[in-house]
Amino acid sequence: MALIQRNRIKLTLEGAKLIIQACEAKSRELGQDMDIAVVDDGGNLLAFCRMDNARITSIDIAINKAFTAAGTRRGTHEYALSASPQGGPVFGIHVSNQGRFMIFGGGLPIIVDGQVIGAVGVSSGTVEQDRIVAQAGVDALLAALAEEKEATS
Repeated sequence: MALIQRNRIKLTLEGAKLIIQACEAKSRELGQDMDIAVVDDGGNLLAFCRMDNARITSIDIAINKAFTAAGTRRGTHEYALSASPQGGPVFGIHVSNQGRFMIFGGGLPIIVDGQVIGAVGVSSGTVEQDRIVAQAGVDALLAALAEEKEATS
């Protein structure tokens, strides 16, 4: 039995900024301003960006999508069917965590070397646009880490 964990990977503010920048770029490419949140592995906000024409009502949604993805270690889109009122096995989960649990796409965990180090949440577009933008942020971080690893090898 382990009493502590060592060698944990931690998402830094610089990593969160890189994710935000990639999400912004993808948002512009799609022609949809977004609210973008990045959290650490405990769901604590590291960075947030509200693009000029993003919806004010989507600020909390983006933050809560990131919170949900970090806490569950899953994409928020994975809950859409299982949380449905038509007999989904986790119907009602969306009211847990003081209503912060998001059950539609746009929140993705950030996984590095098998560890969830944080999550990104995006809102203001369609669910598909939100997912595409969130994935762009995750992909940018993973690509930068691969380049960094290659440069030090």
